[in-house]
Amino acid sequence: APDFPILEKQNWLIHLHYIRKDYEACKAVIKEQLQETQGLCEYAIYVQALIFRLEGNIQESLELFQTCAILSPQCADNLKQVARSLFLLGKHKAATEVYNEAAKLNQKDWEICHNLGVCYIYLKQFNKAQDQLHNALHLNRHDLTYIMLGKIHLLEGDLDKAVEIYKKAVEFSPENTELLTTLGLLYLQLGIYQKAFEHLGNALTYDPTNYKAILAAGSMMQTHGDFDVALTKYRVVACAVPESPPLWNNIGMCFFGKKKYVAAISCLKRANYLAPFDWKILYNLGLVHLTMQQYASAFHFLSAAINFQPKMGELYMLLAVALTNLEDTENAKRAYAEAVRLDKCNPLVNLNYAVLLYNQGEKKGALAQYQEMEKKVSLLKDNSSLEFDSEMVEMAQKLGAALQVGEALVWTKPVKDPKSKHRTISTSKPASFQQPLGSNQALGQAMSSAAAYRKLPSGVGGTSQLTKPPSLPLEPEPAVEASPTEISEQIRDK
Repeated sequence: APDFPILEKQNWLIHLHYIRKDYEACKAVIKEQLQETQGLCEYAIYVQALIFRLEGNIQESLELFQTCAILSPQCADNLKQVARSLFLLGKHKAATEVYNEAAKLNQKDWEICHNLGVCYIYLKQFNKAQDQLHNALHLNRHDLTYIMLGKIHLLEGDLDKAVEIYKKAVEFSPENTELLTTLGLLYLQLGIYQKAFEHLGNALTYDPTNYKAILAAGSMMQTHGDFDVALTKYRVVACAVPESPPLWNNIGMCFFGKKKYVAAISCLKRANYLAPFDWKILYNLGLVHLTMQQYASAFHFLSAAINFQPKMGELYMLLAVALTNLEDTENAKRAYAEAVRLDKCNPLVNLNYAVLLYNQGEKKGALAQYQEMEKKVSLLKDNSSLEFDSEMVEMAQKLGAALQVGEALVWTKPVKDPKSKHRTISTSKPASFQQPLGSNQALGQAMSSAAAYRKLPSGVGGTSQLTKPPSLPLEPEPAVEASPTEISEQIRDK
């Protein structure tokens, strides 16, 4: 047998130590080999660079891979490794340039196309990223390429295209639990619960300990009011990821639905400790404190949520409710005005605002808000088969009667769903010259949750957030069933 060239004679031993992960022995052989060859053994330098990268020394690995590229300029693998090190250093633009050079040497390498696509994602050049990832799929289909392509559509906010990509991915790899879970979460976000449950169930069939799928399935059960079943699911997740903010958020809202307020606040505060910048957790904390009539605490959490999510009208509405009960009417009006400006489809915002204005004696303003609410209700009835909360309907009818309008407003037959209500009290001191629409207690029951007809945006990154904050049914009071006149008489009697 012919002798190996002297430059390569120890390559087999270097390779053996490397694949056995015996890195110290490998480095010793590499050092000896490089001394013998005066630093010209390309394979020894290449493996030394791989070891440096594994140890976290990315800059040193980059320099060694660049040496390999100089020793063998026509080798695409060396350029791929240089680009990989640049990518890990966050130099995405430089990495794309090197990957493009590598692509000239090997046009049939799916990995180059895939990695180019990932670099373009980081550079926010989504069109180029899509082209490269489609090229990678054309050359060789891989789960990871489908996942990255789906992420581009999610970053662009195109859920339908993302669903199509993930459906193709599941057809290609039907046992990949990450793909099944992500597709289930997308269906959940779109409100297609049957398909969501089907895909999450498939994911759990292949991996019963998949905490993302369990968390999502529990969230669906919780949305439909099965709090005990959801808590059973969450108990499994708590063993796998005890420090998951979405988990503690959902557990907290389960306790809220079961009327265990102290436990709910404890769990939500733990979630807030783990994820202090998550506006949904702050929203839920505000909601629970409003329900417990702790208006100063509710104001604190809702203000924080608004700082992170300043474009959500419903947050301003709840803030206005808290301010009203703190007897800060002027700021409550400002919050309602901002809520009305931001939220173009929630009739509750206008209803609460109208009640506040009416109780302040501003009948003209109340009438304008009531008419705006009528328009929103008509649009919602035309666009969906949605049924409105009964207490919201009742309060709107009382307000309409007090304003001597609203006879033409035809509501769909309401269905009482106590799980989709929360207590948002919008009231102030009654004006002396007119009949107020309700006492603090009566009006507290009349406001219903926006979750009754619109879901909150769901979470990113494959974790399940509450799409609808469940809350508790309130005990009926005689004042709620009374007419505005009867309510005012009760107040006078007191």
